[in-house]
This record gives sequence, C-alpha cells and structure tokens, in this order.
Amino acid sequence: MSRTGVLVIALGVLTAGGLAGQATRDTTKRDSVAVTLLREQFAYEGGGRDPFVSLLASGDIRPMLTDLKLVGIYYDQRYPARSVAVLRDMTNGKRYRAKAGDVMGRLKVTQIRPREIVFTVQEFGFERQESLSLAKQEEMP
Repeated sequence: MSRTGVLVIALGVLTAGGLAGQATRDTTKRDSVAVTLLREQFAYEGGGRDPFVSLLASGDIRPMLTDLKLVGIYYDQRYPARSVAVLRDMTNGKRYRAKAGDVMGRLKVTQIRPREIVFTVQEFGFERQESLSLAKQEEMP
C-alpha cells in the first residue's frame, strides 16, 4: 500500500471518529432545546374568485340547469339578438334575465327562440347543448 493510501485511510478514520463524537454532543444539546416548526401560510388578496376555495362550496357553478325554470320570453322578431328570457332558480328564488351570449356559471346562452332558450353547458372540458321550453299555454274557449 502506498503512503497516499495510508494517509487517506487515516484521515477517514479521524474524520469519522470526529463526526461520531460531534453527533453525540449534538443529540444531547437537542434534548435541552425546544424545536419550533414554522408552517407557511398564504392569504389570497387578488381580484375575482379565490382559487383555494372549493367551487362546490362557493356557488360559482350555480345555477344548475336542472334548477332553472323558464318563466317568460320577450322575443323581438325584428332583432332576435335583443330578445330576453326570464328564468327563475327554484332552489333560492333568484331571478335571471338572460340575453344571447350571457354566461351564468357553467351555462352560456346560445340562442333565444320564441318559446325556448338554448344553452351551451360546459362540464369537465366538454360542451353540450341543452334547452328549456316554456310550459304550454291553455287556450281559453
């Protein structure tokens, strides 16, 4: 074995012995010192919806299409884009006035016809079209 090999082994033994002794001293010091853990906290102060609040708890996905009832349509035959539909949320009684292009939660008003309103529903990255119709009117004799 060469001199450099013996020197490296000797330094390794000395270092390991020194670290082992130091580790023993550190553990005795830790027993007498209280350890405080700090947890990172975050408060959202931006505009719009808080991204850390559940959508199910916040109501941003409301109204649901199944909760809406079409109450009336004011249809403009000359300018259909000016037509207005009146909807009522049956769960909380809230009333909505909707025009073509309006967005309510996950619902977008696509088209208003004389007796129905057509929505584009966005769920889980997919879009589908649903419609609500006015209840049939009974004619007076």
